[in-house]
Amino acid sequence: MTPATRRALYVVLALATLILGLLWRFLWVGLPPFLYKYGGSVLWAAMIYWLAALIQPRAWPSRLALAAALIATAVELFKLVHTPALDAFRLTLPGKILLGRLFYLSDFLAYYLAIALAAALDTQLRRRTLS
Repeated sequence: MTPATRRALYVVLALATLILGLLWRFLWVGLPPFLYKYGGSVLWAAMIYWLAALIQPRAWPSRLALAAALIATAVELFKLVHTPALDAFRLTLPGKILLGRLFYLSDFLAYYLAIALAAALDTQLRRRTLS
């Protein structure tokens, strides 16, 4: 698979994950609270992986996973920073989507699991295109 083809695939995966994540978070379908909260976190972290892969399509999945994990960790830790302007932004739709509002230590597990699954899927997709 050429880098351009791989990049196109990552665009599709990122957009599909984004759309599913937005539907998950904003279209109330009666999900149990656990699935509602952590499903959104899982989809957000997977999207971060696909965006990292889109930016660096030739990078190894392990490096992409590390980059996505660092980004997810930084964003979650950033939730501990509070200023009036930042808190006001977090109440907007873009703020909720990009930064989230509240720090949860348990989100790290959801993020890292999602990133590991995305990297495993990426590895499988790459292997299939080499055979």
